[in-house]
Amino acid sequence: MNLPQPSPPSRGPSFYEATARQRVNRLLDAQSFTEFLPPQGAHSSPHLALLGLPGALDDGVVIGSGTLGGKPVLIIAQEGQFLGGAVGEMHGAKIVGLLQRAVRDKPLAVLFLVDSGGVRLHEANAGLIALSEIMRAVLDTRAAGIPVFALIGGVCGAFGGMGIVSRLCSAILMSEQGRLALSGPEVIETVAGVEEFDSRDRALVWRVTGGKHRYLMGDCLALVEDDVEDFRQTTLALLAHWEETAPELHTLRAEQERLSQRCTQFCGLRDGLEVWAALGVPNPQQIPLLERDALVTLRQGLSL
Repeated sequence: MNLPQPSPPSRGPSFYEATARQRVNRLLDAQSFTEFLPPQGAHSSPHLALLGLPGALDDGVVIGSGTLGGKPVLIIAQEGQFLGGAVGEMHGAKIVGLLQRAVRDKPLAVLFLVDSGGVRLHEANAGLIALSEIMRAVLDTRAAGIPVFALIGGVCGAFGGMGIVSRLCSAILMSEQGRLALSGPEVIETVAGVEEFDSRDRALVWRVTGGKHRYLMGDCLALVEDDVEDFRQTTLALLAHWEETAPELHTLRAEQERLSQRCTQFCGLRDGLEVWAALGVPNPQQIPLLERDALVTLRQGLSL
């Protein structure tokens, strides 16, 4: 699916630097957002309190309804600045409840602003169960014909279980600053050693998990600027062209075959530079320096 590229916006608020509520209010139509379970009517996680850790009355996630281009949508926005956007029991319950409401109310789409390092280890099994419930709820929502779009461009990216959740969504939009992977760089370094992956090498981290790499690999549908307005315009374009259908067996098998071929094609490669060269990119070292539009043009010439 090729989305029409919106006109370059005037430089607006950074999606990466904004809080969850700022992203929501700037993404949706002005004055259209209604928050469900706002801080004044919610409670902090009891698990964090038992551990003597500070909580947040929204438990690090904002949920609600609004309009985008005049069309009804439901929205989820994780707050990466609270415990790294990690998923705990209450955090997960809010997300699951919002997705269940989507199945009932039939909005045009659910927008999932992912900004999370994964599960909240403080809550152990409760957090893991919450993640599994989110995964099931995303699939249930899609099966009901309601697309779930993941927007990734926050400070924490989408790692761990939330990386899996993102890939279960109907489509992913990412900025260059966004990151998407299963295991985070620090986790890989802790388990396998700095020789395997140096988490302090920021250039390496973005070459392996960042938005440009994910776009070239076909893991996200569109690469957008680090600008809330660009996320908004790209999402509007996506909504105008999207018609959700439940995945059929032959499409799932085709996707599995594509992933299997990718494992063979890139086996043993350790850096985005090597992967980009294997994709046929003429000057892989130039990728981090390319502007968004130039990268989009380059990808259109690749055989993926």
